Amino acid sequence: QVRLMESGGGSARTGESLTLSCVPSGGASSRNCLAWFRQAPGKEREWVAIIEPDGTSDYTPTVEGRFAISKDIAKNTLYLQMNSLKPEDTAMYYCVARFGVTGGCSNHPLWYTTWGQGTQVTVSS
Repeated sequence: QVRLMESGGGSARTGESLTLSCVPSGGASSRNCLAWFRQAPGKEREWVAIIEPDGTSDYTPTVEGRFAISKDIAKNTLYLQMNSLKPEDTAMYYCVARFGVTGGCSNHPLWYTTWGQGTQVTVSS
């Protein structure tokens, strides 16, 4: 069974940057939907960024232009580069995946079958 292992969370001040990484272990098919979700205390889990099997990406409006999702196939690693961080970006960030897809990716959390343990990001003003 494939597991997802996130790293790179931590504390930052407003305007600073952090990079999250996610490495799947246990093997995975080549056509996958990969994404980052986050959940702040007292709020519902929300999608942050998605990368389609063909490499195209999509972002929730609140992070558009500040965050960038990417994948390094050679390193088998998914990244989330977070720039211009704001206190409202404070949340637990999850790497998620659905493997072996035949169509496009969804931004609904229940559509994804594999979740990492999460990594905390805290942004102070």
